Amino acid sequence: MKVLQVNCVYNKGSTGKITYDIHAGLLSEGIESVICYGRGDKTKDANVYKTCGELYSKANNLLSRFTGVMYGGCTFSTSKLISIIKKEKPDIVHLQCINGYFVNIYSLIEWLKDNRIKTILTLHAEFMHTANCGHALDCEKWKTGCGNCPRLKKETKSLWLDGTAKSWKKMKAAFDGFKDLTVVSVSPWLLERASASPILAGKNHKVILNGLDDSIFRLRKADNLRNIYAPNGEKIIFHATPSFNDDPGHIKGGCFILEMAKRLADKNIKFVVAGRHSEQLKVPSNVTLLGNVREQDKLARLYSMADLTLIASKKETFSMIAAESLCCGTPIVGFKAGAPEQITIDEYSSFVEYGDIDALQNAVEHFLSIDVDKSKISTDGRAKYSKKRMVAEYIEVYKKAMKGEI
Repeated sequence: MKVLQVNCVYNKGSTGKITYDIHAGLLSEGIESVICYGRGDKTKDANVYKTCGELYSKANNLLSRFTGVMYGGCTFSTSKLISIIKKEKPDIVHLQCINGYFVNIYSLIEWLKDNRIKTILTLHAEFMHTANCGHALDCEKWKTGCGNCPRLKKETKSLWLDGTAKSWKKMKAAFDGFKDLTVVSVSPWLLERASASPILAGKNHKVILNGLDDSIFRLRKADNLRNIYAPNGEKIIFHATPSFNDDPGHIKGGCFILEMAKRLADKNIKFVVAGRHSEQLKVPSNVTLLGNVREQDKLARLYSMADLTLIASKKETFSMIAAESLCCGTPIVGFKAGAPEQITIDEYSSFVEYGDIDALQNAVEHFLSIDVDKSKISTDGRAKYSKKRMVAEYIEVYKKAMKGEI
């Protein structure tokens, strides 16, 4: 068996690491594996191809702002990708996260369909079944064809044209009649959404939870970090996010973290935040901003150090933050955001209605008041979210797809 994965990036970011982990797992099982990716630095790794130049990608990004269609263009890089697939002749093509202006999604799907290529599509976000936005939030226009997008500029970056209806029609046409396709969602919530979309309705659907490197994300000794961030024996609440700000409309909910810090200012509690932020951002005195933490080893020690991890997102299709935290032995509190409350371990997590800051505070104070067995949490988390489990489940899907059993 030979598997070719396609992802936006390679061995960085959540989907890049997942793609790499599957690649490494397949090779360890004696299965041929190839990766094609579009963005980032060129690698010298064997059987890994970069298919798109950075300037070309940026040019297609700019073009999409004039056309209002995000997932088209990219003629040359798409042709290069297809030529590699032809050369490698994989038994399975596995599409991961393929936004990022490096491939014409419509053309690639049409080509795979027309050539009867056994294809696995993993949904990490919503754009493949909405044809437009990564997170549809409360909008349901993706169920009927889009158009007159209420969040046009924020989602598509279009300068003036609303191409969402056109994108929707093109995506639906690409997937119509694609029989050699299995759609994998990373959470039950995402599967339910994808199945409700006319674009992916009626396809073969299943759920495989994301996996991570549990040799890194495990309970660590972190006394030195506690001495730095909580020198007076304070409880520590940790928040990790790609981008941290106080914008009430931001999907990751940094404003709620700051509000919680203000509410707990008179308690013996410190907040530690990992994530990019503006140098001008003002925070309460009990909040420490670390900036972007790139090193996974350091991130694992930060999780291990904390008494609680706080998530404030409005919507999540999975939540690697939750999985990483539990693997490191730290319980979770957050808002109900779709997937997180489904994929975490109930015993070690609590989720309240989005925006209910009083309920969130009660949940935070409850978890900080009880003794938890961080070793047990870590053991259970690593069993549920290990990359070994994820790879084994994908191999089973590949085998069934080759046999025509799904």
